[in-house]
Formats: sequence, structure tokens, C-alpha cells
Amino acid sequence: MDTIFALATAQGKAGVAVVRVSGPRAFAACEWIAGGVPKPRESSLRRLKGVDGSLLDEALILAFAAGHSFTGEDVVEFQLHGSIAVVRSVLATLGSFDGLRLADPGEFTRRALENDRLDVAQIEGLADLIEAESDAQRRQALRVFEGKLGDKAESWRRDLIRAAALIEATIDFADEEVPENVIPEVTELLGKVQASLQDEADGAIIAERIREGFEIAIVGAPNAGKSTLLNRLAGREAAITSEYAGTTRDIIEVRMDLAGLPVTLLDTAGLRDTVDPVEGIGIDRAVERATKADLRVFLMSDEALPLEPQKQDIVLQSKADLNSSDLPGISGKTGEGVDALIDAISSVLIERASGVKTATRERHRIAIEQGISGIQAANRSLNSGPEFSDLAAEDIRTVVRSLDSLVGRVDVEHLLDEIFSSFCLGK
Repeated sequence: MDTIFALATAQGKAGVAVVRVSGPRAFAACEWIAGGVPKPRESSLRRLKGVDGSLLDEALILAFAAGHSFTGEDVVEFQLHGSIAVVRSVLATLGSFDGLRLADPGEFTRRALENDRLDVAQIEGLADLIEAESDAQRRQALRVFEGKLGDKAESWRRDLIRAAALIEATIDFADEEVPENVIPEVTELLGKVQASLQDEADGAIIAERIREGFEIAIVGAPNAGKSTLLNRLAGREAAITSEYAGTTRDIIEVRMDLAGLPVTLLDTAGLRDTVDPVEGIGIDRAVERATKADLRVFLMSDEALPLEPQKQDIVLQSKADLNSSDLPGISGKTGEGVDALIDAISSVLIERASGVKTATRERHRIAIEQGISGIQAANRSLNSGPEFSDLAAEDIRTVVRSLDSLVGRVDVEHLLDEIFSSFCLGK
């Protein structure tokens, strides 16, 4: 296997830049450029020399022996001064050595998979951790990266294999000494796995929202103060405000962090009857997007709205500085009620986020739902009589294969290219 190298930190000028080298010639490369290799997992300050013997930089070097590194191979990391010129010269020098080449995107992580340092779910967790913008995204990604989903998949696999073995024993050794009735234990095992899978499936939808961000739509009639409220929440002039109705025609999105959760606020077109075809398109889009949003904030005025609040939606009196009613009031202009609105939104989202488990992607959810369907099919076969035992066993094996795809025990090559393409060169 080639020895690969790449800049592992962000491009551009910085205090420190890290160049990573991994593969069978990593230690030899360190010997060439630094005149020696530190003891594994110990650091050493050394002067780096170019091919012509010129000084490149003075760097802190870390070495990791195969089996004790991120990739599972011999790894050397050079902690350089973060100059663009220094990084460029060190990379050029490494590239001049035989057997070394620049890494492809995600290749370090792919080698960690191939060397059984990480499973596919952990790699997805690592990708999410790199992309995390909020504390909730960070915590969720770390759970997957630490192998929590793989641990659950292994537990499900163990119980399912036990259930299949019990059934197959009654088929293959019908004339031998086997338990007379294995159905109660098999049913218990399948029920236990199904309940756990259903729990994960329910939490996966929330986990996807944490990864991608909750959508909150601000809806109301024209001139209800939606854009002013959005600007107040965003802390900047994200939307155009005007005294003229129908100013907002397209959906304006603002990303925020509320209570550590990623949120996208949607400023939608004012909802009313209109003969303006362009405004009409904006209103149709507003209704569609608001309906799909995770939560809606209704700014009520004298005009009826073609959209009804759902459970947990927040209903407020718009322009509380000018109007009053029995509803809690809010004013984006003065700030009245804004803190209370933020608290209310945070409370709803925190409650929903509490149901998150370890399955975080649509791929996970689909595999788990296929597993649930397979268990249901196995139970139907078991309930149909002993002559359907072979079908029940095959149903269980199908469930095992479906759940094995979560961690990459079955062929997932079609997924790997997509996963690794999101990584940078140094990862």
C-alpha cells in the first residue's frame, strides 16, 4: 500500500499547521526529512531538511506505530509553523520521495476502516463531528463516533443469531435431543430486538433534524411584522422590511443556534388572497414550507389565515407595541416578548431532542425499519406452524444482513465513495 501524506489542518496562514504521513514508509520519510524518528507516541522537536539539505522549518514531530494510530498504520505527524510557504515546501519535499504520494479526500479515514480501526457508522459520526456547528450536533456525532450504534448493532445481531440458531436446530436435528419448544424463547428474543429497533427508528427522525437543523416558520398576514421579528432574532437586517404589504415574496432563511440546537428560521410571504401572480406563488410556497416545518410561530392580526396552528405551535399577537389581545404579545420593533419566544421555542425543541438515540441518518433509519419488517415477517412465519420454520429462519437472516449494513459488515462500497468524498485531504 502506498504511503500517503496531506495537510491535516485548514488551508491558509495559521499559528500551527499539521502534516500527516501514513503508510509503510512513514517512518523512513521522517528519517529522511528530520534525521530521525521519535519514539512511538512521544514528541520530539527537530529541524526539517529539504532534498538539497536546506532548512525547511523546525517542527514538533509525533510518531505512532502500526496498530496504535488513527489509520492503523505507521503514522508521523509534523506540527509546523503555519506559514503557507513552510507547508508548501514540506509537502513538496515529501512528494519527492519514492513511494509517497498526496492523499485523496478521506483516504486516511478509509484506511482506518480497512484496518478495522473504525466501522462505517463511526466514520459517518466523524464526518458529522467535523461538520458540527451546534453543541447538540457535536454530542450526537460523538455518540456515533464512539461506536454506540455499532455496539447496539452487535447486541441485535447476537440475539437474532441466537433466535435463528434455535429455529434451525429444530429443523436440522429434528430426531436429536433439542428443546421441545423453542418458540417462546425465539419470540422473546425477536420481541426484545423489535422493541429496541422501534425505539431507534422513532429517535432517528429527531436525530436527522439535529444533523440538518430544525425549521421554524414565521407565518402571518401581510405587514404582521414577520420580517422585523426575523431581523430581531437574527440580530441583523436579513429581510427587507416595509410598510407596504407583500414585500416578502420568497422564503428568507436564517441559521441560528438556540439552546445548543441548530435552527433555521423561515420568513414567509404574508398569507392573504391576491390577484398578483408572483405574490401568489410566494404565498403558495409559504404555506407549503410552513406546513413541512418542525414548528410554526403565528403572528396573529385581524385577518384570518389559511393555515391552522398545530400542537406545540406558538401563537402570538403581532405588533404588541400597537395592538393588544388575550394572546401573548410580541414586537420585533421594540423587542417585547422576544425573549419569551426564544424560551418557548427552545423548550419545544429541547423536549423533542430528548428523544434522540444513536441512529442519525436516513440510511440508518431505513435499515432499521427493514429490520422491523423482517422481524414481523418472521413472527408471521412462526405463527403459521412448524412447517414454516425454515421461512422464519430465513426472515431472521435477512434482518441480520440488513442491520449488518449499519456498520459495514456487508458490501457497502456504493456508500463509501459518497461518505469519503465529504472529507478533506488530511482526513
